Amino acid sequence: MTALATHDQQTADLGTDLDRDLSAQTLRSAFSHFPSGVAALAGVANGAKEGLVASSFTVGVSLEPALVSFAVQNTSRTWPRLKQAERIGISILGEHHTDVCRQLASKEGDRFAGLDIRSTDEGAIFLDGAALWLDTTVYSELPAGDHTMVLLEVHGVHDHSAEHEPIVFHRSAFRNLRTAEGNQ
Repeated sequence: MTALATHDQQTADLGTDLDRDLSAQTLRSAFSHFPSGVAALAGVANGAKEGLVASSFTVGVSLEPALVSFAVQNTSRTWPRLKQAERIGISILGEHHTDVCRQLASKEGDRFAGLDIRSTDEGAIFLDGAALWLDTTVYSELPAGDHTMVLLEVHGVHDHSAEHEPIVFHRSAFRNLRTAEGNQ
């Protein structure tokens, strides 16, 4: 028996019956197994504070130029307004931001009511207590099915991770990194 035949036999023995139901519910459940950071994106656009929350945020897309990305639903009512901001502040949410995350994701009311925020002269808005701030502008947008991939160019950073641990979104719940096995 060749190595290839052995590998094929082992693969068949592992039970690779994949679920071919790719409904939104099945995919959300499957994708929830991958932990992701949670970012608030906020800025002043046309004189109003705008903000949204993204668990699809990705760092290190490019170092030259410095690019990060996130995906936004095509049905978002906030993104068309927020992308008009001269600068967009990204706050990597800290472990105490669970309620802040829900507030910023809300479709009603003042998303910034009672929040400790800071802003730049260019209009980027940052949340106090975040693990990291990134000052960005829209670099490009790419269609991606029912979402749009947005590339943002980074113009400045401020690391607060010594004071604030980030939260992650995993299996449809917010979790902090301190409770992960092996961490103190």
